[in-house]
Amino acid sequence: MRLSDWNLPLALPARLSCAAVWLAASLFQSSAVQAQVTLRTIAQSGASVKFGAPASARPGLCREVALRLELIDPGLRFAGLGRDAPLRRIELLLERGEIDVFFCLLDTPERRQRFDYLPVPIYRVRHVVAVRVDETRRPANHQQLAELARRSPVLVAQGSVLARTLAKANVPYLEAAPTDQAALRMLAQGRADAVYGQDLNLQPLLKAPELAGKIKLLEASFVDEFHYVVVGRHLNKAAVDRVLAALSQLERQGLLRELQDRYQQP
Repeated sequence: MRLSDWNLPLALPARLSCAAVWLAASLFQSSAVQAQVTLRTIAQSGASVKFGAPASARPGLCREVALRLELIDPGLRFAGLGRDAPLRRIELLLERGEIDVFFCLLDTPERRQRFDYLPVPIYRVRHVVAVRVDETRRPANHQQLAELARRSPVLVAQGSVLARTLAKANVPYLEAAPTDQAALRMLAQGRADAVYGQDLNLQPLLKAPELAGKIKLLEASFVDEFHYVVVGRHLNKAAVDRVLAALSQLERQGLLRELQDRYQQP
């Protein structure tokens, strides 16, 4: 809204100083900043580190980012975190404009053709390999992993962009499991020799009774990359700027690093 929209007389009285006009405009702008904005989002199924149980002590790193953005900007709301969907479905929803924003997504050239990434990284992940505890082979790079996978392809969760990393490195792989947890179960059952995934996703799953003492993560890091907040291209610039401003403040306060450190702990 402009000052001309306030129905002020064309000729301002002399007693109405420029300072008064500036103050009125500032008050209006301040109230506009606090206007309620509700953006549609969704949680990712099968990704407990990103979206855990809402009422638990660890509700998920990405869920916590959304909640903290609401605290920084009280007029900003993210609706839809009570429902979830597989990652491939989420990408379609975002591309079609059925949701406005998603927390959090790895950056790829293909995805950049469909969505817009906010330039503040949320957290870093490492590509790692899980094997059975009796496995003696320890691949330290993709070439060595490809040699291990010649007998039995590496498992990777369906819909994960990590599959493209394996493909580019000529590592035989299968997207035979819907989630990382399902892939680890197959590994424990001897149906594969290795699972390729992200450290933050795989590490907590190893504590499950069905996997405890059976699976280990190798120390090697194959790739380091970051997760970001992504927005649909249908979203107006004012809303995007608002999310980015709150996200930038979250980073300056050190809260993004604090969240990552907490979720990296077993």
